[in-house]
Amino acid sequence: MSINPEKFQESITRELEIVKDRVRNLIGSAHWGEEGRFKEAVLSNVIRRFLPSNLSAGTGFVVKSTGEPDSREEITVSKQIDIIVYDNTIPVLFSEGDFIITTQKNVKAIVEVKTKVNNTKLREILETSKRNGRMIKQSVFNGIFAFEYANRNSVVNLGRILEEQGDCEKLVNHLSLGPYIFVKHWTKPVPPNVRPNGCGSDFYGIYNFKSNNRIRAKKLSFSYFISNLLYSISGMQLSDRLWFLFPVQGGKEGFRVGTACLGTRRPT
Repeated sequence: MSINPEKFQESITRELEIVKDRVRNLIGSAHWGEEGRFKEAVLSNVIRRFLPSNLSAGTGFVVKSTGEPDSREEITVSKQIDIIVYDNTIPVLFSEGDFIITTQKNVKAIVEVKTKVNNTKLREILETSKRNGRMIKQSVFNGIFAFEYANRNSVVNLGRILEEQGDCEKLVNHLSLGPYIFVKHWTKPVPPNVRPNGCGSDFYGIYNFKSNNRIRAKKLSFSYFISNLLYSISGMQLSDRLWFLFPVQGGKEGFRVGTACLGTRRPT
C-alpha cells in the first residue's frame, strides 16, 4: 500500500480553509473580534492534535520578572498572545479553560493569528511578536499565521519588510501568509543547498508553493508552519519522520522566491 504524506499535509490546509469562514457565514461581518477568536481556536485545536502529552496549547500572557528572582518591583507583562504552547509539567501562574498566565520558563512557542494581513499591517504585527519574543529568555518558535495574505504577488516588498527586522535576537522566525506563502528565518549553521550567495548573515527564506511552473501548486504553507513548530519544540526526536513533516520531494528550496538577508544585501 502506497502512502501520500504530501496530500495528508495539504489536507490540513484545506481543513483550515474550509473551517475559517464558518462563523462569518453565520454571523456576518459585524463581529470581527469573535470571528478572530474562532480562527485562533481552530488553529490551536489542529496544533494540539500533534503535541506530546507534556505540552499544551492555550492563549494568554507571559509575565517576566526583570529584577531579582523574588523581586515584585520589576514585573513586565506581554501583550496577549493568541497561541502559547507550553510545558504543562511546570505549573502556570493561572489557568481557566484554555486561558493561561505563565512565566517564560515553560513557554515553547508563541503564535500570532490573523484573519488577513497586508504588508503595511505586517510591520505592526512583526513588532508586536518581536516584543513578545523578548519576554522569553530562551529561544522559542515565534510565529505569525495569517489565513489570507493580500500581497502574495509582492515578494520584493515582503523581503524588504523582513529585512527591516535586523540581525538581532528574538525575531519572528516563521510566517505562514495564506495557503501558499511560507517564510522561515535561517540561522547558522545553514545547509549548503539553502545558504544564498553573498549573504554572510542570518536571513529569511521566502517560499511560494504556487510558484514553480514545473510542479503543481501545493497548499502547504499552513502545514509547513505547523511542522516547523513541532520540529522546533521536539528537535531530533522527530528525525525519523521528516518525510512526513516536510513531504515535498527534493525539499522546499525549489519554491524559494526571495531571500531577505539580515546583514549585507537586499532580498533577491
